[in-house]
Amino acid sequence: MTIQLRQICLVAEKLEPVLQDLTAILGINRCFVDPGVGAFGLENTLMPIGRNFLEVVAPVKEGTAGGRYLERRSGDGGYMVITQADSLETFRTVRQRALDNGVRIAHESNREDWNLCQLHPGDMKAAFLEIEADAHNDFNGHWHPVGGLGWEDKVKQDVTVDYLAVELQSPDPAELSQLWSDVTGIAAELRGTDIVVPLNNVELRFVEATDGRGAGLGGLDVAVADRDAILRAAKDRDCYVSDDRVDICGVRWNLRDA
Repeated sequence: MTIQLRQICLVAEKLEPVLQDLTAILGINRCFVDPGVGAFGLENTLMPIGRNFLEVVAPVKEGTAGGRYLERRSGDGGYMVITQADSLETFRTVRQRALDNGVRIAHESNREDWNLCQLHPGDMKAAFLEIEADAHNDFNGHWHPVGGLGWEDKVKQDVTVDYLAVELQSPDPAELSQLWSDVTGIAAELRGTDIVVPLNNVELRFVEATDGRGAGLGGLDVAVADRDAILRAAKDRDCYVSDDRVDICGVRWNLRDA
């Protein structure tokens, strides 16, 4: 039973300014726009980070879940942790574990070769957790949310290489880590002073919320190949915090040398 982080989704009040910051600072390319999110009152754009993806959504009408999330967390920030299962069996197991732990299903879709299940952020405490399985189950290739294939030539890793960790914050990190462990079926571990739930390719790291924004997806660790380029662009765009961190779309981007 293997679960891969495949996509992070951020939510923003305005889409285009955030996309400009992300592409300029992280040195990544846009690769796909999904018109299907219009059904949820949103617009979006996706960008590859390594063989995985970063999505930003923004509300285009009143009364959307994304808009309510912006209000609850007082602005732009992390929204969804989107994962890919290695099999339909793993997908079904996680879905059932969620139900067994009192987690509501916010949205699901079961098509001929594509199954997805979004778990309610109110019950997961920090963010939506989405799990998907399809006929390919290829952690490095086919991915339905970007149209399957056709994005490979947009991959650019000379500045930002890949995700390393997702930082989920809470007033009670231990309690939150236990919930995510119970749902995913992956045991939480202590790494130094950090509590982590290790997915196949990244760590979910659980930390205390100290920024006044409450529980949420507060940070991302990324492997970087050109830290200097990131810091120069971050300073130009008023996103610089330190030589190890830039803040974009209400998220802490922790820079780790590749």
